[in-house]
Amino acid sequence: MVKLRSKKLFKTSSKVGICGGGGDGGGGGGNCRREIEWELRPGGLLVQKREAIGADESKGMINVRVSTGLRWLHISISATATFGELKVMVAMETGLEPKEQRLLFKGKEKEDGDHLHMVGVKEGDKVLLLEDPAIKERKLRSIGVAMKAMEIKGSCPAAIPA
Repeated sequence: MVKLRSKKLFKTSSKVGICGGGGDGGGGGGNCRREIEWELRPGGLLVQKREAIGADESKGMINVRVSTGLRWLHISISATATFGELKVMVAMETGLEPKEQRLLFKGKEKEDGDHLHMVGVKEGDKVLLLEDPAIKERKLRSIGVAMKAMEIKGSCPAAIPA
């Protein structure tokens, strides 16, 4: 016959943090307890709140490098922000409207509603910015139509001095 011992899955006391050795007066240094703080993530997951190490991390800010092909943009944004919010920040730097942008992270295009931290964007990570080819083509066509209209106006007999 085999006897199995049950393992405790949960601790009976939830001691969190480091207690100071002195200054208690009563010698009760072993009874230091701190209440656990919880946070709700954008995906709906309830998790224990992280301890912040640096000043930027306490605000939840990360620096993301955005490659436009010709130059690099260094953008500081909240780690819990969405790619749509990142597009707005990029639009302020480049002048390219958010609907005209395509942001790629690790080779895959991300939707505007995807959160940065949920897809794994961390401090110093690179995001590639591409202009949407369909919108770029429409812009070029409208410029071509405008140029043709200008040429037609310029070749009118009324416009030629006599």
